Amino acid sequence: MPQLLHIDSSADVNTSVSRALTGLFAETWRGLGDDHTVVRRDLHREPLPHLTDAGLHYAARLRVDGEAPDAAAEKLQAELIAEVAAADVVVIGAPMYNWSLPSTLKAWIDYIHVLGTTVPFDNPDRPFAGKPVVIVSSRGNTYAPGTPGEGTDHTVLPLQQVLGVSLGMAVEVVTAELTLADRLAPLAPLAGQAKESRSAAEESVRTLAIELGSRA
Repeated sequence: MPQLLHIDSSADVNTSVSRALTGLFAETWRGLGDDHTVVRRDLHREPLPHLTDAGLHYAARLRVDGEAPDAAAEKLQAELIAEVAAADVVVIGAPMYNWSLPSTLKAWIDYIHVLGTTVPFDNPDRPFAGKPVVIVSSRGNTYAPGTPGEGTDHTVLPLQQVLGVSLGMAVEVVTAELTLADRLAPLAPLAGQAKESRSAAEESVRTLAIELGSRA
């Protein structure tokens, strides 16, 4: 049974664009057949605690004296890693918050990026290598090439580094820009561009859900 891990991190539970787009991905995934299941993790509604011990960055065999995570934290970390391991595809809602990641999403990254377990250290193993992950990012302004904001989006690049380069996952990125065009007066003239960006993002998530779900 092909399984999707659906992760959201937006604090806006009513009008979030990233939530709408990941929801569309999950809806399209389910539409491929009754065997296509979805596991949901909402990092805003059920936020993870920040790491309580630096030892959680390492497999137990690599920890040094003084690094002693409590059993509950180790259990949570194992649960989060198991969710990714069990998924055929992962979709992550990653809105830009202050040019960076929501702290809830960063906490999730810190739990699953573990040297010697999910990332090579004293062994070559990368258990998530090749697993498809779709990053769905929304941003209030535009950060396209040639705009003043070019190069200042620090949401997508860190995720590509951690998930793609370090964990070895197969990363796809979908972005929706100018999501604040209907809220901030200075951006109002760009409302048409915002609509086009949203429509393109919707088409991309549908296409990716069908493509990845059909071969899962």
